Amino acid sequence: MRVTSADTSSLHVEVHGPENAPAVVLVHGWTCSTEFWAAQVRDLSSDHRVIVYDQRGHGRTPAAGPGGYSTNALADDLEAVLAATLEPGGKAVLVGHSMGGMTLMAAAGRAAVRERAAAVLLCSTGASRLIAESLVLPLRAGALRTRLTRAVLGARAPLGPVTAVSKAILKYATMGPGSAPERVAECARIVHACPRAVRVAWSHVLAGLDLEAGVRELTVPTAVLVGSADRLTPPVHARALAAALPRCVGLEELTGIGHMTPVEAPEAVTARVRALTTTYLGSGEREEAA
Repeated sequence: MRVTSADTSSLHVEVHGPENAPAVVLVHGWTCSTEFWAAQVRDLSSDHRVIVYDQRGHGRTPAAGPGGYSTNALADDLEAVLAATLEPGGKAVLVGHSMGGMTLMAAAGRAAVRERAAAVLLCSTGASRLIAESLVLPLRAGALRTRLTRAVLGARAPLGPVTAVSKAILKYATMGPGSAPERVAECARIVHACPRAVRVAWSHVLAGLDLEAGVRELTVPTAVLVGSADRLTPPVHARALAAALPRCVGLEELTGIGHMTPVEAPEAVTARVRALTTTYLGSGEREEAA
């Protein structure tokens, strides 16, 4: 389906699974798309209502116009998707990976989002200091590493076709050392499909990110998940989130897993989502019986 956001941006949205089942909304990260959640959609849609959408400029959602790239726009888009896909009064577990998690933090203060969120899962994400804390470049923390990291992540050069070299680079920067070749290839295919202009536009937004206030407004039960080998949003971010969240219901660090947790460790991510839906939404059968 197509959903229109506040600035008239048209978003590509998919809804999978039984109508009356517990609802889950999966929000992907920078340079990804709905395809990033393939394992979760496949595993959860048998007994969950699974909602996924392409962030603006990604997948089948067109690029935004001038001024259309901001954390406020991310929040607008999420609010529009929730309004279009959930029944009046309906709630969902909201799951955000990387920039998707930042979307949830950006929208945390909005009444329309609070009313829809039964619980939240933040995967491989952070609220601020993304460039300063990044471990993509093996240098000592400081001004030089921050400056070089900003240049690398915001580079305007095209990614080009997926090759053995590009897969090796992507694996080093975004995935754990033990990642299976087929999962590296899957991530590379998705990331390389992101248009260069969109990738660069969002990199500027992420470089100056400060959503600390949004973390404090995320008052619903919230779990945090991160890979111990995450170089893009290393565990220092997850620990800071867990400490700042008003209702943190768990911090889990996945040993040897990198930034791409839903693809690298799909079973672990899906299990955490199921635990949240069971605890905060119950099962479809129980709701019907009641």
